[in-house]
Amino acid sequence: MEKMELPPRPKLFDFHGVSMIHYFTDNWENIQNFQARPDDILIATYPKAGTTWVSYILDLLYFGQTAPERQASLPIYERVPFLESDFHILPPGTELADKLSTSPRLIKTHLPVQLVPKSFWEQNCRIVYMARNAKDNAVSYFHFDRMNQAHPEPGDWNNFLQRFMDGKMVFGSWYDHVTGWWEKKQTHSKILYLFYEDMVEDTGRELDRLCSFLGLSPSAEKKERVRRGAQFDTMKKNSMANYSTLPIMDFKISPFMRKGKVGDWKNHFTVAQSEQFDEDYKKKMKNTTLQFRTVV
Repeated sequence: MEKMELPPRPKLFDFHGVSMIHYFTDNWENIQNFQARPDDILIATYPKAGTTWVSYILDLLYFGQTAPERQASLPIYERVPFLESDFHILPPGTELADKLSTSPRLIKTHLPVQLVPKSFWEQNCRIVYMARNAKDNAVSYFHFDRMNQAHPEPGDWNNFLQRFMDGKMVFGSWYDHVTGWWEKKQTHSKILYLFYEDMVEDTGRELDRLCSFLGLSPSAEKKERVRRGAQFDTMKKNSMANYSTLPIMDFKISPFMRKGKVGDWKNHFTVAQSEQFDEDYKKKMKNTTLQFRTVV
């Protein structure tokens, strides 16, 4: 495939109080007016918190047997459209979602809870939210921004970390995102809140939680198939899951799926950075019951 000329990296701007780039706001009217269906399943995460992992698991659970050709021929970003995206190299996410012939529709979003189209609440859709501890999430986001031409330049790690703490990231503050969805879960029974660390520790157990939330009762054999298919190393090699088919991702800089581990932050944070981060974290997270593990 001949290398396409990529537009310059976009600039961050404030959008309804959240840092954004134009790729996720260009189609805003259609996003806000998006018509959800009662059986839609929304997969919501802050970027780099396990979105593709959850998407892949749900796709295998629902369609792994009935439509196995999907897994082999359609990239994950077409099977599970990214609702707010409008990268101009694919149809916008709202259009891809409207064209899905599967039921239920699996739809992905990184929007903070207050920006989610109201139709998802009106239709009382099921939502699977996945959160990842801040330190690993920051490291993963740093490597992602290095290789993703559709995101702003990350700069060096030290500056990037400061920006992460200040919430000047695409899709805003990690702290607001994870706590906003956590608070919403207290009043909205159709949100399942998963932790990346729990998934790494025991994927089978978290699969059981997912199935019980979705009202699915797959056989032990099918569950094992899904668990095996969704192992990090299997997915990393799978071009239909690892985003290698998207020209905006530069895998020479860093792969889309890098390590999938818990605790990799220790290879990036200096002791001083870690202490400063922890102190700031305590202040920002003091009013929430939400708790994370940074090691498993």
